[in-house]
Amino acid sequence: MAASRKRRYNKKAAMYKRVRHNRPAVFAISIIVGLLLVVISVDSKSLMEKEKSLSQRQEELTAQLEFEENRTEELEEFEKYTKTKKYAEEMAKKKLGLVHDNEIIFKSGNEK
Repeated sequence: MAASRKRRYNKKAAMYKRVRHNRPAVFAISIIVGLLLVVISVDSKSLMEKEKSLSQRQEELTAQLEFEENRTEELEEFEKYTKTKKYAEEMAKKKLGLVHDNEIIFKSGNEK
């Protein structure tokens, strides 16, 4: 019986010895895992900030694109208008002072 107790004691002692040998390795691994968690959390915060700034920039660009599309439509309409006879008559009256044969022009006293 004493021999079986001794064996059990030797097994327990060997197990404790293994555990004591593993403590520095477990501690080092724990520190490494903790550092990795810190790095990942810092990177995730910076990525979230970048994502937020990029989404704001995307909204700005979308608004600018919409404005430019509207402006393009207006310019196309103006281009069509400039090709009409009415536009040519208006410019002739404004810039050149031309009138039709049967038109009468009234000028106020303020105009020179």
